[in-house]
Amino acid sequence: MAFAEAGLEVVGVDVDAEKVAAINAGTSYVEDIPSERLLPLAGRLRATVSPEELREADAVLICLPTPLGEHHEPDLSFVLAGAEVAAKYLRPGALVVLESTTYPGTTRELLLPVFEREGHRVGEDFFLAFSPERVDPGNREYAIWNTPVIVGGITPECARRTEELYKRVAREVHVVSAPESAELSKLLENIFRGVNIALINELAILCNRMEIDVWEVIEAASTKPFGFMPFFPGPGLGGHCVPIDPFYLSWRARAYDLTTEFVELAGRVNVSMPYYARDRIIETLNKAGKAARGSEILLLGVSYKPNVRDLRESPSLKLLQLLRKSGANVGYHDPYVPALPQWGLSSTELTEEALCNKDCVVIVTDHSAVDLRLVVDVAPKLIDFRNAVRQRLLGRPSGPLPPNVEVL
Repeated sequence: MAFAEAGLEVVGVDVDAEKVAAINAGTSYVEDIPSERLLPLAGRLRATVSPEELREADAVLICLPTPLGEHHEPDLSFVLAGAEVAAKYLRPGALVVLESTTYPGTTRELLLPVFEREGHRVGEDFFLAFSPERVDPGNREYAIWNTPVIVGGITPECARRTEELYKRVAREVHVVSAPESAELSKLLENIFRGVNIALINELAILCNRMEIDVWEVIEAASTKPFGFMPFFPGPGLGGHCVPIDPFYLSWRARAYDLTTEFVELAGRVNVSMPYYARDRIIETLNKAGKAARGSEILLLGVSYKPNVRDLRESPSLKLLQLLRKSGANVGYHDPYVPALPQWGLSSTELTEEALCNKDCVVIVTDHSAVDLRLVVDVAPKLIDFRNAVRQRLLGRPSGPLPPNVEVL
């Protein structure tokens, strides 16, 4: 969208024929892009399932998934498959940029040989760089144009051409000396968040045992005007970056005979949070004289973050699975996710009757469209893992709660 709106001709190549058809019909399947914004660009933005059209491209941006394998090892199969296609159809003088989050060394050690095997010479008849995607789904403040772009090229000329390209759509382009620095910068951004969230998650567990309100502690610490940045606890991490990136770095570090203990510990803490959330729910039910087995539980929010429908790595889904294994009857309400076919569930309408019939209601993702007043007034027991009742309903981060509400 950004490149098309800047006046460039853009072609999206994908194996998903349904997505290709939607784009060509002017229908957006991405939340942050309304169809009304896509339609006027019909002459400059289109999609195809035919990789042969790459022959006409002056620049090829590879934006493919980099998930984790079964044993938390990097899975670069999608990126390598995309690189093979790009290398086969690359026109002379074209620029190739990898945007997918990955470990340091991927661009040089894995992608470059793919193009060299096809007879391309980097810095001469093609140019290769890494520039990490920096998009925050649902963020209305920061978009492509006002988020600095990081660029690292295999050669200085690769970097210069990549900088020139991204200056078409971004206000600031920051060039680093090599792709490895750009690759690691992306991991650092997300690991920074993951480590600090793990710290506050661990503190939240301790505060619960000590009967201290962790939200009051965070509020107090946040009054310091220097040297402190607040992070907030929750039932786990979701999304396509923060839960995954630490494992990319720790896997790569082992090739250098180094164990990134701090990073790996943070990953373990965050992975364990849905289990802690389950235990808190069971404890709350027990205090009310109820067993988990047979209890009626309603989860509010199943997407990984507020006000989006993205389910990737969502802690809500893990919590749902764990509660079901404990024998509970679990439903959910999410205005952004009408159904979970893999679970045989549809979003429950949020009514007084639905809330009254639940033994426990749990705020897992704080969607602003959810009527918290109704939930607090009607639910017999409400566990708020996001401190939403105080923040959004009562207008303060700490302090007394309604008698039927407890927080993480």
